[in-house]
Amino acid sequence: MFSFTRPSAAAIDRKIAAARHLPPATPALLTLLNGPIAPQTPRGFVRDVSTSQLGHGPDVFERARRAFMQWTQFDLGWVRVANPTAPVRSGSVIAVEAHTVGLWSLSLTRITETVSTPYLFGFIYATTRVHVEEGRERFLLMVDPATEVVSYSIEAISRPRHPLAKLAYPVTRIMQLRFAGDSHLRLRRVVNPESA
Repeated sequence: MFSFTRPSAAAIDRKIAAARHLPPATPALLTLLNGPIAPQTPRGFVRDVSTSQLGHGPDVFERARRAFMQWTQFDLGWVRVANPTAPVRSGSVIAVEAHTVGLWSLSLTRITETVSTPYLFGFIYATTRVHVEEGRERFLLMVDPATEVVSYSIEAISRPRHPLAKLAYPVTRIMQLRFAGDSHLRLRRVVNPESA
């Protein structure tokens, strides 16, 4: 999962093909619409929640929805979806490539649930065994029907799986929190290009 060199496109394709039949390797910890299943975060896991306002109105929501479908919220320079043509639909395997502290990683997840309504759009994915973490994460766009405020929410319940992620746990946590902050900023800039 970790390497000093960036994975080649062929290596990424091979890993995705091998993971197509891997089940999610984590218990159901989150639901897309209601968040955590249990009132307490399971022992050894951490829960992170971040929400930001993207703007107002159906045009902002539609721009954000299109950006989600192109994986823009992952296009951060140091993180990207390595198979950006993967559809946002249940069963899709998503390859997340990251370059942190001089190391490259490729982590594979499987989308387990999606939602698409006039007021909600998003998905939840679960890690496979080919992931540096173990857990589930949801990405959700929401429109408040009364105010038309469009919000972006990320919620994750996870713990390190790979020995290096466990060993460098403080760095792992910093990268997780950095991802959330960068993802919110990236999406805000994309859906509000005039304010960038």
